[in-house]
Amino acid sequence: MNNHVENDHASIAKYLRQDRLPHIWCAGCGIGPALNCFLRAIDKSGLDPDKISVVSGIGCSGRVAGYVKLDSFHTTHGRAIPFATGLRLANPDLKAVVFSGDGDLAAIGGNHLIHAARRNIDMTVICVNNFNYGMTGGQVGPTAPYDVRTSTTPYGNFEPAFNLPMLLYGSGASYIARWTVIHLHQLESTIMEALLKPGFSFVEVISPCPPVYGRMNKEPDGLNSLKNYVKRSVIKNGADPGETEITQDGPIVVGKFVDVVRPTLQESMARMAAKAKKPAAK
Repeated sequence: MNNHVENDHASIAKYLRQDRLPHIWCAGCGIGPALNCFLRAIDKSGLDPDKISVVSGIGCSGRVAGYVKLDSFHTTHGRAIPFATGLRLANPDLKAVVFSGDGDLAAIGGNHLIHAARRNIDMTVICVNNFNYGMTGGQVGPTAPYDVRTSTTPYGNFEPAFNLPMLLYGSGASYIARWTVIHLHQLESTIMEALLKPGFSFVEVISPCPPVYGRMNKEPDGLNSLKNYVKRSVIKNGADPGETEITQDGPIVVGKFVDVVRPTLQESMARMAAKAKKPAAK
C-alpha cells in the first residue's frame, strides 16, 4: 500500500517545481485538488510534457503557472488566452493549456474567452470557479449567484451571473464540461479528454474559497463546501447548457455537456491557404 502511494505521488511530483513549495493556497482551497487532477491527466494522456505550455493570468489560480515544471507563463490580468493563442499559432506542435480563475477568464478576460471559443482555437481552458476574487479580498465575481454575500456585496449580490457552460456553448466551444473538486475521478478523466480534444475545450471546476467567499456564505472551511457539493450536485451528461445555471441554494449540474467536431482555427487557416494557392479558373 505504501509503495502504491509513493509511486502515485511520484507520478505527479515530477511535474512540480519542488523548490517553490509549499504553495500559497489557503487551507480548504480547491485549486490544489484541481491541479492534482490536471497533472494526473497529463501523466495518463500520453502527451509529451516538453510540448505542453501552461499559461495563467492573475489571481489565486494563476499561481499554477509558477508551480508546474512545464513551460509556463504567468501573464497579466485577463490576458492568458491571447498569450496562449500566440504560442499555439507560432508553434502548432504545442499543446496550450490556460489554467486560471473565473474573475481572470470571465471578467477582464471575458472578451478573449468568447472569441477564442468562436475561433475554435486548439487549446484547453481550465477555469477554477470560486465565485469571487479570492486573492484581492473576496469581491463579487462575474459568476457569483444572486443574493450571495461578498466583500463588495455585503447585503447580497444583485447582479445576474454568467452561466459559463451556456456562455461557451453560445460562443462555439467544441468541448464543455463542469465538475466540482469533490468529483476527483470524473474531473481527472474529463481534463484528460479535454487535453486530447481538437479545438477549444473548456472545463469549469467549482471550488471552495473558505477564507472569504465561504466565510461570508456559511461555509467557513473547505469541508463545509465539499459537503454542500455532495448534497447539491446532479450529474447530467449531455445536459442543455442553458439548464446549468448555478443559484445560491439550487442544484449544481455537473457533467460533460458539449462534445462536438468543428474545424479548428488552424484547419480553417490551412484550408484558406490551400484555396488561395489554387490557380484561378479560366
